[in-house]
Amino acid sequence: MNDTTRFPDPVYRDTVLAPLFEGVKTHFAAHMGALNKAHLVMLAETGILSASDAGSIADALSDIEVDVDIAALKYTGEHEDYFFLVESELRQRLGDLGGALHTARSRNDMDHTLFKLALRGRVSALIGQVLGLADALIAKARMEAETLIVAYTHGQPAQPTTWGHYLGAAIEVLLRDAERLETAAEGLEHCPMGAAAITTSGFPIDRDRVAELLGFDGPLLNSYGCIASVDYITGLYSAIKLVFLHLGRLIQDMQFWSAFEVRQLYVPNSFVQISSIMPQKRNPVPIEHLRHLASVTVGRCDMINGVMHNTPFTDMNDSEGEVQAAGYATFESGGRVLDLLAALIPACSIDTARVRANADAACVTITELADTLVRDEGLTFRQAHEIAAKTAKAVIADGVPLGSGFEVFTAAFADAAGRETSLTEVQFAQAVAPETFVARRNRPGGPAPEALQAALAQYVSTLGSLKKSALDRRARHHAAEEMLDGAFAALKEG
Repeated sequence: MNDTTRFPDPVYRDTVLAPLFEGVKTHFAAHMGALNKAHLVMLAETGILSASDAGSIADALSDIEVDVDIAALKYTGEHEDYFFLVESELRQRLGDLGGALHTARSRNDMDHTLFKLALRGRVSALIGQVLGLADALIAKARMEAETLIVAYTHGQPAQPTTWGHYLGAAIEVLLRDAERLETAAEGLEHCPMGAAAITTSGFPIDRDRVAELLGFDGPLLNSYGCIASVDYITGLYSAIKLVFLHLGRLIQDMQFWSAFEVRQLYVPNSFVQISSIMPQKRNPVPIEHLRHLASVTVGRCDMINGVMHNTPFTDMNDSEGEVQAAGYATFESGGRVLDLLAALIPACSIDTARVRANADAACVTITELADTLVRDEGLTFRQAHEIAAKTAKAVIADGVPLGSGFEVFTAAFADAAGRETSLTEVQFAQAVAPETFVARRNRPGGPAPEALQAALAQYVSTLGSLKKSALDRRARHHAAEEMLDGAFAALKEG
Protein backbone atom coordinates (compact mmCIF):
# COMPACT_ATOMS: atom_id res chain seq x y z
CA MET A 1 0.00 0.00 0.00
CA ASN A 2 1.36 3.38 -1.00
CA ASP A 3 0.49 5.51 2.05
CA THR A 4 1.44 9.14 1.36
CA THR A 5 -0.15 10.61 4.51
CA ARG A 6 1.99 12.36 7.11
CA PHE A 7 1.69 12.35 10.89
CA PRO A 8 -0.21 13.91 12.50
CA ASP A 9 -3.59 14.03 10.86
CA PRO A 10 -4.96 17.55 11.52
CA VAL A 11 -8.08 16.30 13.28
CA TYR A 12 -6.07 13.88 15.45
CA ARG A 13 -3.67 16.72 16.20
CA ASP A 14 -6.41 19.08 17.32
CA THR A 15 -8.63 16.62 19.20
CA VAL A 16 -6.00 14.49 20.96
CA LEU A 17 -2.37 15.53 20.63
CA ALA A 18 -2.78 19.26 21.25
CA PRO A 19 -4.96 18.84 24.38
CA LEU A 20 -2.51 16.25 25.71
CA PHE A 21 0.36 18.64 25.09
CA GLU A 22 -1.44 21.40 27.00
CA GLY A 23 -2.04 18.98 29.85
CA VAL A 24 1.63 18.14 30.07
CA LYS A 25 2.55 21.82 30.10
CA THR A 26 0.13 22.47 32.95
CA HIS A 27 0.58 19.38 35.10
CA PHE A 28 3.66 17.33 34.26
CA ALA A 29 6.46 19.39 32.68
CA ALA A 30 8.09 20.34 35.99
CA HIS A 31 7.95 16.73 37.17
CA MET A 32 9.50 15.59 33.90
CA GLY A 33 12.38 17.94 34.60
CA ALA A 34 12.96 16.28 37.98
CA LEU A 35 12.62 12.81 36.47
CA ASN A 36 15.18 13.61 33.74
CA LYS A 37 17.63 14.81 36.36
CA ALA A 38 17.17 11.76 38.59
CA HIS A 39 17.54 9.34 35.70
CA LEU A 40 20.66 11.13 34.46
CA VAL A 41 22.24 11.03 37.93
CA MET A 42 21.59 7.27 38.07
CA LEU A 43 23.05 6.68 34.60
CA ALA A 44 26.22 8.48 35.67
CA GLU A 45 26.52 6.80 39.07
CA THR A 46 26.14 3.33 37.57
CA GLY A 47 28.66 4.04 34.80
CA ILE A 48 26.07 3.56 32.04
CA LEU A 49 27.05 7.07 30.93
CA SER A 50 30.49 8.56 31.41
CA ALA A 51 30.90 11.46 33.79
CA SER A 52 31.75 13.80 30.93
CA ASP A 53 28.73 12.79 28.85
CA ALA A 54 26.43 13.06 31.87
CA GLY A 55 27.86 16.49 32.64
CA SER A 56 27.20 17.67 29.09
CA ILE A 57 23.60 16.44 29.24
CA ALA A 58 23.15 18.09 32.64
CA ASP A 59 24.35 21.42 31.25
CA ALA A 60 21.98 21.09 28.30
CA LEU A 61 19.01 20.27 30.55
CA SER A 62 19.76 23.38 32.58
CA ASP A 63 19.95 25.48 29.44
CA ILE A 64 16.60 24.11 28.25
CA GLU A 65 15.02 25.10 31.57
CA VAL A 66 16.24 28.66 31.03
CA ASP A 67 15.66 28.95 27.29
CA VAL A 68 12.28 27.25 26.82
CA ASP A 69 9.20 29.14 27.98
CA ILE A 70 6.95 26.18 28.61
CA ALA A 71 3.82 28.26 29.14
CA ALA A 72 4.24 29.88 25.74
CA LEU A 73 4.66 26.64 23.81
CA LYS A 74 2.01 25.78 21.22
CA TYR A 75 1.49 22.33 19.81
CA THR A 76 2.40 22.28 16.12
CA GLY A 77 2.75 18.57 15.41
CA GLU A 78 6.46 18.96 14.70
CA HIS A 79 7.09 16.70 17.68
CA GLU A 80 4.71 13.95 18.72
CA ASP A 81 4.57 15.10 22.34
CA TYR A 82 6.42 17.05 25.02
CA PHE A 83 8.88 14.21 25.64
CA PHE A 84 10.10 14.32 22.04
CA LEU A 85 10.26 18.11 22.16
CA VAL A 86 12.70 17.93 25.09
CA GLU A 87 14.75 15.25 23.35
CA SER A 88 14.83 17.40 20.21
CA GLU A 89 16.11 20.33 22.26
CA LEU A 90 18.84 18.10 23.71
CA ARG A 91 19.90 16.88 20.29
CA GLN A 92 19.99 20.40 18.92
CA ARG A 93 22.54 21.23 21.64
CA LEU A 94 24.43 17.94 21.84
CA GLY A 95 23.92 16.06 18.58
CA ASP A 96 23.52 12.31 18.96
CA LEU A 97 24.52 12.50 22.63
CA GLY A 98 21.17 14.19 23.25
CA GLY A 99 19.46 10.85 22.75
CA ALA A 100 21.55 9.13 25.42
CA LEU A 101 19.35 10.38 28.26
CA HIS A 102 16.67 7.91 27.20
CA THR A 103 18.96 4.92 27.78
CA ALA A 104 17.25 2.22 29.91
CA ARG A 105 13.86 3.90 30.14
CA SER A 106 10.59 4.24 28.22
CA ARG A 107 7.72 6.65 28.10
CA ASN A 108 5.76 3.85 29.79
CA ASP A 109 7.63 3.91 33.09
CA MET A 110 8.15 7.65 32.80
CA ASP A 111 4.43 8.35 32.42
CA HIS A 112 3.29 6.49 35.51
CA THR A 113 6.10 8.03 37.52
CA LEU A 114 5.03 11.49 36.37
CA PHE A 115 1.41 10.74 37.24
CA LYS A 116 2.37 9.64 40.74
CA LEU A 117 4.53 12.73 41.23
CA ALA A 118 1.66 14.96 40.13
CA LEU A 119 -0.80 13.19 42.42
CA ARG A 120 1.47 13.27 45.47
CA GLY A 121 1.23 17.01 46.00
CA ARG A 122 -2.52 17.05 45.49
CA VAL A 123 -3.07 14.16 47.87
CA SER A 124 -0.83 15.77 50.46
CA ALA A 125 -2.92 18.94 50.33
CA LEU A 126 -6.19 16.99 50.50
CA ILE A 127 -5.03 14.98 53.50
CA GLY A 128 -4.05 18.22 55.18
CA GLN A 129 -7.57 19.55 54.64
CA VAL A 130 -9.17 16.34 55.93
CA LEU A 131 -7.03 16.44 59.06
CA GLY A 132 -7.79 20.14 59.45
CA LEU A 133 -11.50 19.36 59.39
CA ALA A 134 -10.95 16.64 61.99
CA ASP A 135 -9.17 19.18 64.19
CA ALA A 136 -12.10 21.58 63.86
CA LEU A 137 -14.67 18.89 64.65
CA ILE A 138 -12.76 17.69 67.72
CA ALA A 139 -12.53 21.24 69.05
CA LYS A 140 -16.25 21.78 68.44
CA ALA A 141 -17.13 18.44 70.07
CA ARG A 142 -15.20 19.43 73.20
CA MET A 143 -17.01 22.75 73.29
CA GLU A 144 -20.42 21.15 72.80
CA ALA A 145 -19.86 18.09 75.00
CA GLU A 146 -22.88 18.91 77.19
CA THR A 147 -25.07 20.66 74.61
CA LEU A 148 -28.26 18.62 74.35
CA ILE A 149 -29.75 17.70 71.00
CA VAL A 150 -32.49 15.38 69.81
CA ALA A 151 -31.09 12.38 67.95
CA TYR A 152 -33.21 11.08 65.06
CA THR A 153 -33.73 7.61 63.67
CA HIS A 154 -35.74 6.95 60.50
CA GLY A 155 -36.39 10.69 60.29
CA GLN A 156 -38.17 10.77 63.64
CA PRO A 157 -37.06 12.12 67.05
CA ALA A 158 -35.66 9.22 69.05
CA GLN A 159 -33.47 9.96 72.08
CA PRO A 160 -31.57 12.86 73.60
CA THR A 161 -27.81 13.03 73.24
CA THR A 162 -25.28 15.83 72.93
CA TRP A 163 -23.94 17.63 69.93
CA GLY A 164 -20.48 16.64 71.03
CA HIS A 165 -21.51 12.96 70.98
CA TYR A 166 -23.02 13.34 67.50
CA LEU A 167 -19.87 15.07 66.25
CA GLY A 168 -17.82 12.28 67.80
CA ALA A 169 -19.53 9.81 65.48
CA ALA A 170 -18.73 12.04 62.51
CA ILE A 171 -15.11 12.34 63.69
CA GLU A 172 -14.71 8.57 63.90
CA VAL A 173 -15.89 8.14 60.31
CA LEU A 174 -13.69 10.99 59.10
CA LEU A 175 -10.64 9.51 60.81
CA ARG A 176 -11.34 6.10 59.28
CA ASP A 177 -11.64 7.82 55.92
CA ALA A 178 -8.36 9.61 56.61
CA GLU A 179 -6.72 6.26 57.34
CA ARG A 180 -8.02 4.88 54.04
CA LEU A 181 -6.72 8.00 52.30
CA GLU A 182 -3.37 7.56 54.05
CA THR A 183 -3.17 3.99 52.73
CA ALA A 184 -3.97 5.24 49.24
CA ALA A 185 -1.32 7.95 49.56
CA GLU A 186 1.24 5.28 50.45
CA GLY A 187 0.20 3.54 47.24
CA LEU A 188 1.75 6.47 45.37
CA GLU A 189 5.09 6.05 47.11
CA HIS A 190 6.63 3.30 44.95
CA CYS A 191 8.46 4.32 41.80
CA PRO A 192 7.82 2.71 38.37
CA MET A 193 11.12 3.96 36.91
CA GLY A 194 13.35 1.15 35.70
CA ALA A 195 10.48 -0.92 34.37
CA ALA A 196 11.17 0.65 30.96
CA ALA A 197 8.57 -0.51 28.44
CA ILE A 198 7.58 -3.74 30.26
CA THR A 199 10.49 -5.93 31.41
CA THR A 200 13.16 -3.62 32.93
CA SER A 201 16.45 -3.20 31.06
CA GLY A 202 19.59 -5.01 30.04
CA PHE A 203 21.62 -2.13 31.49
CA PRO A 204 22.80 -2.27 35.14
CA ILE A 205 20.31 0.34 36.34
CA ASP A 206 19.83 1.24 40.00
CA ARG A 207 16.07 1.46 40.51
CA ASP A 208 16.42 2.19 44.23
CA ARG A 209 18.56 5.24 43.53
CA VAL A 210 16.06 6.81 41.13
CA ALA A 211 13.25 6.14 43.61
CA GLU A 212 15.30 7.77 46.38
CA LEU A 213 16.13 10.85 44.31
CA LEU A 214 12.45 11.37 43.47
CA GLY A 215 11.34 10.96 47.09
CA PHE A 216 9.66 7.58 46.75
CA ASP A 217 9.77 4.95 49.46
CA GLY A 218 11.29 2.53 46.96
CA PRO A 219 10.68 1.06 43.51
CA LEU A 220 7.45 -0.66 42.55
CA LEU A 221 8.72 -4.20 42.20
CA ASN A 222 7.12 -6.04 39.30
CA SER A 223 8.04 -4.30 36.07
CA TYR A 224 4.90 -5.44 34.25
CA GLY A 225 2.80 -4.10 37.09
CA CYS A 226 4.65 -0.78 36.91
CA ILE A 227 3.10 -0.07 33.54
CA ALA A 228 -0.10 -2.14 33.74
CA SER A 229 -1.48 -1.88 37.28
CA VAL A 230 -3.59 1.18 37.90
CA ASP A 231 -4.62 0.40 41.47
CA TYR A 232 -2.76 3.50 42.61
CA ILE A 233 -5.45 5.39 40.69
CA THR A 234 -8.50 3.30 41.52
CA GLY A 235 -7.47 2.91 45.16
CA LEU A 236 -6.91 6.63 45.54
CA TYR A 237 -10.15 7.79 43.97
CA SER A 238 -12.09 5.12 45.87
CA ALA A 239 -10.65 6.45 49.13
CA ILE A 240 -11.41 10.05 48.15
CA LYS A 241 -14.96 9.10 47.18
CA LEU A 242 -15.70 7.68 50.61
CA VAL A 243 -14.63 10.91 52.34
CA PHE A 244 -17.26 12.90 50.49
CA LEU A 245 -19.93 10.23 50.40
CA HIS A 246 -19.77 10.09 54.19
CA LEU A 247 -19.55 13.86 54.68
CA GLY A 248 -22.62 14.16 52.45
CA ARG A 249 -24.66 12.32 55.07
CA LEU A 250 -23.53 14.78 57.75
CA ILE A 251 -24.41 17.65 55.44
CA GLN A 252 -27.88 16.19 54.88
CA ASP A 253 -28.45 16.18 58.65
CA MET A 254 -27.44 19.84 58.76
CA GLN A 255 -30.05 20.59 56.12
CA PHE A 256 -32.72 18.75 58.10
CA TRP A 257 -31.76 20.19 61.47
CA SER A 258 -31.82 23.76 60.17
CA ALA A 259 -35.30 23.41 58.60
CA PHE A 260 -37.95 25.70 60.09
CA GLU A 261 -40.00 22.80 61.40
CA VAL A 262 -37.00 21.35 63.30
CA ARG A 263 -34.76 24.38 63.95
CA GLN A 264 -32.35 22.38 66.09
CA LEU A 265 -29.31 23.85 64.31
CA TYR A 266 -28.82 27.60 64.14
CA VAL A 267 -26.78 28.81 61.18
CA PRO A 268 -25.36 32.30 61.82
CA ASN A 269 -26.16 35.27 59.62
CA SER A 270 -22.70 35.16 58.04
CA PHE A 271 -23.72 31.91 56.33
CA VAL A 272 -27.35 32.81 55.54
CA GLN A 273 -28.71 34.29 52.32
CA ILE A 274 -32.05 36.05 52.08
CA SER A 275 -34.91 35.61 49.67
CA SER A 276 -35.31 38.25 47.00
CA ILE A 277 -39.07 38.32 47.58
CA MET A 278 -39.82 36.72 50.99
CA PRO A 279 -38.26 38.84 53.74
CA GLN A 280 -38.97 36.34 56.52
CA LYS A 281 -36.81 33.57 55.05
CA ARG A 282 -33.35 32.64 56.28
CA ASN A 283 -31.76 30.39 53.68
CA PRO A 284 -28.67 28.43 54.88
CA VAL A 285 -27.53 28.13 51.28
CA PRO A 286 -23.95 27.06 52.08
CA ILE A 287 -25.35 23.72 53.22
CA GLU A 288 -26.83 23.18 49.77
CA HIS A 289 -23.53 24.11 48.15
CA LEU A 290 -21.79 21.63 50.42
CA ARG A 291 -24.23 18.92 49.41
CA HIS A 292 -23.89 19.40 45.68
CA LEU A 293 -20.10 19.89 45.81
CA ALA A 294 -19.75 16.68 47.81
CA SER A 295 -21.89 14.89 45.23
CA VAL A 296 -19.90 16.38 42.36
CA THR A 297 -16.72 15.11 44.01
CA VAL A 298 -18.16 11.62 44.44
CA GLY A 299 -19.21 11.68 40.78
CA ARG A 300 -15.76 12.73 39.63
CA CYS A 301 -14.22 9.83 41.56
CA ASP A 302 -16.70 7.44 39.97
CA MET A 303 -15.84 8.85 36.56
CA ILE A 304 -12.13 8.07 36.96
CA ASN A 305 -12.76 4.57 38.26
CA GLY A 306 -15.36 4.02 35.55
CA VAL A 307 -12.78 4.75 32.87
CA MET A 308 -10.56 2.02 34.36
CA HIS A 309 -13.37 -0.54 34.21
CA ASN A 310 -12.89 -3.38 31.70
CA THR A 311 -9.57 -2.04 30.42
CA PRO A 312 -6.80 -4.53 29.54
CA PHE A 313 -4.10 -5.35 32.09
CA THR A 314 -1.36 -3.65 30.10
CA ASP A 315 -0.01 -0.21 29.27
CA MET A 316 -2.92 1.84 27.92
CA ASN A 317 -3.88 5.43 27.26
CA ASP A 318 -7.08 5.00 29.29
CA SER A 319 -5.08 5.61 32.48
CA GLU A 320 -2.82 8.33 31.16
CA GLY A 321 -2.60 12.07 30.47
CA GLU A 322 -6.14 13.27 29.85
CA VAL A 323 -7.71 10.91 32.39
CA GLN A 324 -5.17 11.91 35.02
CA ALA A 325 -5.81 15.61 34.38
CA ALA A 326 -9.58 15.10 34.49
CA GLY A 327 -9.21 13.60 37.94
CA TYR A 328 -7.56 16.71 39.33
CA ALA A 329 -10.92 18.48 39.40
CA THR A 330 -11.79 16.08 42.23
CA PHE A 331 -9.27 17.78 44.46
CA GLU A 332 -10.67 21.22 43.63
CA SER A 333 -14.31 20.47 44.45
CA GLY A 334 -13.40 18.25 47.39
CA GLY A 335 -11.09 20.87 48.82
CA ARG A 336 -13.88 23.43 48.73
CA VAL A 337 -16.14 21.10 50.71
CA LEU A 338 -13.50 20.51 53.37
CA ASP A 339 -12.65 24.18 53.78
CA LEU A 340 -16.29 25.27 53.94
CA LEU A 341 -17.28 22.57 56.43
CA ALA A 342 -14.31 23.44 58.64
CA ALA A 343 -15.59 27.03 58.76
CA LEU A 344 -19.34 26.39 58.94
CA ILE A 345 -19.66 23.74 61.66
CA PRO A 346 -17.68 25.68 64.30
CA ALA A 347 -19.78 28.76 63.51
CA CYS A 348 -23.12 26.98 64.01
CA SER A 349 -24.86 26.54 67.33
CA ILE A 350 -27.72 24.54 68.82
CA ASP A 351 -31.03 26.22 69.61
CA THR A 352 -31.40 24.80 73.11
CA ALA A 353 -34.95 26.09 73.60
CA ARG A 354 -36.05 24.42 70.41
CA VAL A 355 -34.29 21.20 71.40
CA ARG A 356 -36.16 21.24 74.71
CA ALA A 357 -39.49 21.80 72.96
CA ASN A 358 -38.86 19.01 70.47
CA ALA A 359 -37.71 16.67 73.22
CA ASP A 360 -40.85 17.36 75.25
CA ALA A 361 -43.17 17.00 72.28
CA ALA A 362 -41.72 13.66 71.25
CA CYS A 363 -41.08 12.10 74.70
CA VAL A 364 -37.50 11.31 73.70
CA THR A 365 -36.49 10.38 77.27
CA ILE A 366 -39.12 7.67 77.70
CA THR A 367 -36.53 4.88 77.33
CA GLU A 368 -34.85 6.01 80.54
CA LEU A 369 -38.17 5.84 82.38
CA ALA A 370 -38.45 2.19 81.37
CA ASP A 371 -34.83 1.55 82.41
CA THR A 372 -35.48 3.23 85.77
CA LEU A 373 -38.47 0.99 86.42
CA VAL A 374 -36.32 -2.07 85.76
CA ARG A 375 -33.57 -0.86 88.10
CA ASP A 376 -35.63 0.70 90.89
CA GLU A 377 -38.94 -1.16 90.76
CA GLY A 378 -37.69 -4.62 89.84
CA LEU A 379 -39.89 -4.97 86.78
CA THR A 380 -38.96 -6.85 83.63
CA PHE A 381 -38.07 -4.63 80.74
CA ARG A 382 -41.20 -5.64 78.83
CA GLN A 383 -43.42 -4.65 81.79
CA ALA A 384 -41.52 -1.38 82.11
CA HIS A 385 -41.79 -0.76 78.37
CA GLU A 386 -45.56 -1.17 78.44
CA ILE A 387 -45.93 1.31 81.33
CA ALA A 388 -43.64 3.79 79.57
CA ALA A 389 -45.58 3.39 76.33
CA LYS A 390 -48.92 4.16 78.02
CA THR A 391 -47.40 7.17 79.75
CA ALA A 392 -45.93 8.55 76.53
CA LYS A 393 -49.16 8.03 74.60
CA ALA A 394 -51.13 9.91 77.22
CA VAL A 395 -48.85 12.95 77.54
CA ILE A 396 -48.49 13.27 73.76
CA ALA A 397 -52.28 13.19 73.43
CA ASP A 398 -52.57 15.88 76.09
CA GLY A 399 -49.80 17.96 74.52
CA VAL A 400 -47.81 18.25 77.74
CA PRO A 401 -44.14 17.47 78.51
CA LEU A 402 -43.31 14.03 79.83
CA GLY A 403 -42.05 15.59 83.05
CA SER A 404 -45.62 16.71 83.75
CA GLY A 405 -47.05 13.23 83.33
CA PHE A 406 -46.58 11.84 86.84
CA GLU A 407 -50.27 11.19 87.36
CA VAL A 408 -50.78 9.27 84.13
CA PHE A 409 -47.59 7.37 84.89
CA THR A 410 -48.78 6.27 88.33
CA ALA A 411 -52.08 5.08 86.87
CA ALA A 412 -50.30 3.14 84.14
CA PHE A 413 -47.92 1.65 86.68
CA ALA A 414 -50.69 0.50 89.04
CA ASP A 415 -52.62 -1.00 86.14
CA ALA A 416 -49.64 -2.98 84.85
CA ALA A 417 -47.84 -3.88 88.10
CA GLY A 418 -50.85 -4.27 90.39
CA ARG A 419 -49.31 -1.98 92.99
CA GLU A 420 -48.28 1.62 93.47
CA THR A 421 -44.92 2.91 92.29
CA SER A 422 -42.26 3.78 94.82
CA LEU A 423 -41.08 6.69 92.70
CA THR A 424 -41.88 10.15 93.99
CA GLU A 425 -42.90 12.92 91.64
CA VAL A 426 -39.42 14.44 91.99
CA GLN A 427 -37.77 11.10 91.19
CA PHE A 428 -40.04 10.66 88.19
CA ALA A 429 -39.17 14.12 86.87
CA GLN A 430 -35.48 13.38 87.33
CA ALA A 431 -35.77 10.05 85.55
CA VAL A 432 -37.29 11.63 82.45
CA ALA A 433 -34.98 14.70 82.31
CA PRO A 434 -32.69 14.79 79.24
CA GLU A 435 -29.69 15.57 81.46
CA THR A 436 -30.32 12.37 83.44
CA PHE A 437 -30.70 10.37 80.24
CA VAL A 438 -27.29 11.52 78.99
CA ALA A 439 -25.48 11.27 82.34
CA ARG A 440 -26.56 7.66 82.89
CA ARG A 441 -25.18 6.58 79.51
CA ASN A 442 -21.59 6.50 80.62
CA ARG A 443 -20.59 3.33 78.83
CA PRO A 444 -17.69 3.45 76.32
CA GLY A 445 -18.88 5.40 73.31
CA GLY A 446 -21.82 6.94 75.14
CA PRO A 447 -22.73 10.62 75.44
CA ALA A 448 -22.02 11.09 79.15
CA PRO A 449 -19.19 13.58 79.74
CA GLU A 450 -16.66 11.06 81.03
CA ALA A 451 -17.26 8.60 78.19
CA LEU A 452 -17.16 11.35 75.57
CA GLN A 453 -13.94 12.85 76.88
CA ALA A 454 -12.29 9.42 76.77
CA ALA A 455 -13.40 9.01 73.16
CA LEU A 456 -12.13 12.46 72.22
CA ALA A 457 -8.73 11.59 73.70
CA GLN A 458 -8.60 8.57 71.39
CA TYR A 459 -9.52 10.72 68.40
CA VAL A 460 -6.73 13.16 69.23
CA SER A 461 -4.24 10.27 69.42
CA THR A 462 -5.35 8.83 66.07
CA LEU A 463 -5.24 12.26 64.48
CA GLY A 464 -1.72 12.80 65.81
CA SER A 465 -0.54 9.57 64.20
CA LEU A 466 -2.07 10.55 60.87
CA LYS A 467 -0.46 13.99 61.04
CA LYS A 468 2.92 12.41 61.74
CA SER A 469 2.63 10.08 58.75
CA ALA A 470 1.74 13.00 56.48
CA LEU A 471 4.60 15.12 57.83
CA ASP A 472 7.11 12.28 57.47
CA ARG A 473 6.10 11.74 53.86
CA ARG A 474 6.38 15.45 53.05
CA ALA A 475 9.75 15.57 54.78
CA ARG A 476 11.00 12.69 52.63
CA HIS A 477 9.83 14.45 49.48
CA HIS A 478 11.53 17.68 50.51
CA ALA A 479 14.77 15.92 51.45
CA ALA A 480 14.75 14.14 48.09
CA GLU A 481 14.41 17.45 46.23
CA GLU A 482 17.50 18.75 48.00
CA MET A 483 19.37 15.49 47.38
CA LEU A 484 18.49 15.57 43.68
CA ASP A 485 19.53 19.21 43.35
CA GLY A 486 22.86 18.40 44.95
CA ALA A 487 23.52 15.30 42.84
CA PHE A 488 22.57 17.09 39.63
CA ALA A 489 24.76 20.06 40.48
CA ALA A 490 27.66 17.68 41.06
CA LEU A 491 27.22 16.29 37.54
CA LYS A 492 27.49 19.78 36.10
CA GLU A 493 30.60 20.50 38.09
CA GLY A 494 32.22 17.36 36.68
